This record gives sequence, C-alpha cells and structure tokens, in this order.
Amino acid sequence: MALWNQATPESSSEKPASPASTPTPSANPPAATAPATSAPTPAPTPAPTPRETTVAGRRESIFGPGVTIEGKIEGDADIRIGGKFKGDIHIKGDLNLDKGAKVSAKVSAANVTIGGELEGNVVAAAQVKLLESGQLIGDLKAATLTVAAGSRMRGNVEFGWSATESAKFVNGHARESEKVGAAG
Repeated sequence: MALWNQATPESSSEKPASPASTPTPSANPPAATAPATSAPTPAPTPAPTPRETTVAGRRESIFGPGVTIEGKIEGDADIRIGGKFKGDIHIKGDLNLDKGAKVSAKVSAANVTIGGELEGNVVAAAQVKLLESGQLIGDLKAATLTVAAGSRMRGNVEFGWSATESAKFVNGHARESEKVGAAG
C-alpha cells in the first residue's frame, strides 16, 4: 500500500504519469523510505545468528513440560528436556535440563546444564553447569564444573583432571598406593 501517493512497482505500471501528486510526496518519501528499509534489515540478521553460534551447526531436540519419556537417547545433536525422562542419555552434543525437569538417567554428553532435578551419574566431556534451581543426586565427572549458589548435589565429584590423570585413580584410591601396599 502506498502512502502519500507514492509510486510503487505495481502502481507505476498502472499509472504511467501523475506529475501533480508526485512532486509533493517526493520530498517526504525519501525520509520515510530510508527508515523503513533500514529497520527490517537488522531485525532478521540477529535472530538466526545466536541460534547458529549457540548450537554450532547442530540441531536441538526439545522435550517440553508435560512430556514423559522412558528409554534411551543417542546421537550427536543437542537435547533440551523440560518434562520427565527415565533411561540413558548418550549424546555428543549438549544436554540442557530446564527448571522443573525431572530426569532419572545415566548421562554422557559434551556439556550438561542442570536447571531441574537429575538422579543418576553424569559424565561430561567438557563442562557441567549446576544452576541455582538445579539438583543432582549421583556422581559427576567433568573437565570443568560451575556451581551456582542455591543448587544442590549429593554424590562424588571429579573435575579438572585430564584423562591420563584420572586413569591413575580407581574407586577414589591411587593405584600407586595399592601397589605399595601389595609389595610390603
């Protein structure tokens, strides 16, 4: 729809000449046209960009509140759980448990963010974030751990160790001390 009798691509083909109405609006349309064209351009650009950088080319599957699933999840995508899940989760992507989620599972993922309740052991290749609303009952092993004030956890924690350093320990005891005890 044209404002101030602006010439649009459709109306310019229908009305070849309207010189009387064109000079008066021609002073206003450039000012009105410039903001209209610049405003829509930035809006679409930021929306897809955070999604692509956050997900890093992987897709995210979402199980929202009110959904209950029992079974096994495997793959290389990211998973977001807002409902209830019971079983095993083995993914190469990230696992996000939203506030209110209730999960009873053995978890293996790249990064794990816990905002809900998780009962089970967690192994993260990179990072585990225990948010303020998060609760973990089980053992945790990760490269790095971030714990927010107000979160709760019950279990054994191992973080900050490289794979070779953590291989030196079995059941919380150093293998070298077992060798010394057996030799003496």
